[in-house]
Amino acid sequence: MSESPYIMNVTRETFPEAVLRKSREVPVLVDFWADWCGPCHMLTPVLAGLVEKYQGEFLLAKVNSDEQQELAVQYGVRSLPTVKVFRNGEVVDEFMGAQPESVVREIIERHIQRESDKVFLAARAALDTGDTRQGLTLLEQAAGMAPDNAEIRIEWARVLLESGDPDGASTLLDQLGPADRDLPGARRLLAQIEFEHSAAGTPDADALASRVSAVPEDLSARYGLGAHLILKGDFEGGMDQFLEIMRRDRAFSDDAGRKALLSVFDLLGESDERVKRFRSKMFAMLH
Repeated sequence: MSESPYIMNVTRETFPEAVLRKSREVPVLVDFWADWCGPCHMLTPVLAGLVEKYQGEFLLAKVNSDEQQELAVQYGVRSLPTVKVFRNGEVVDEFMGAQPESVVREIIERHIQRESDKVFLAARAALDTGDTRQGLTLLEQAAGMAPDNAEIRIEWARVLLESGDPDGASTLLDQLGPADRDLPGARRLLAQIEFEHSAAGTPDADALASRVSAVPEDLSARYGLGAHLILKGDFEGGMDQFLEIMRRDRAFSDDAGRKALLSVFDLLGESDERVKRFRSKMFAMLH
């Protein structure tokens, strides 16, 4: 491997620091490869050459997929080479196969720091110190400078949601294109907003639990209880309610039980053990 300070071999143990944390400073390209993979060896000099040209504007993390199978499975790698671009701890772009330099450069250019990114980092710094008002002001400014940057808009929506403004967050997310709405960060927020709306205007969790206990077939109360439990962080309790809705009536409110489970899966992320467990339960119930 090159002696460049911008290229590193990464393992499961070093991934959180080398990729997730570092990607909050600059883009990190994670190259999933294997020694037996011919196209991987074709791509390596292309990536190494671009690393030298950009001189630290992005980092390259090499993951040997044979030795780090857990990482490859966690990030859904199905063919080699696969390169995933991380920014602020999340995958924001990717490509597969040996690509020419022009294609890789175009992808990198989408993610290296611009003036709007500096304002975005200042917003994050303000939020980290608890200055939500300043953080929101800077996020709005950054979004105005880079209207096509989905990452900024998603973060702005997240802060609005945490500040008690789900409608404002929903409006921002509605402005994203279909591909950006499918990003993990956007999907998590959309799921949380859905549960916020479902819980709004309903009795509290204790009252709903009493109603469900007294009238188990009241699926509206059961759905509201599930939403409240999810918002309180009782994900298993909420998912149990949605599974029970599926068991009792798949047609209830246009298959609301199954759809709510899928939203919880988005909220938790596919690597969460609870998602794997409840997905199996849902699959068994469907089949």
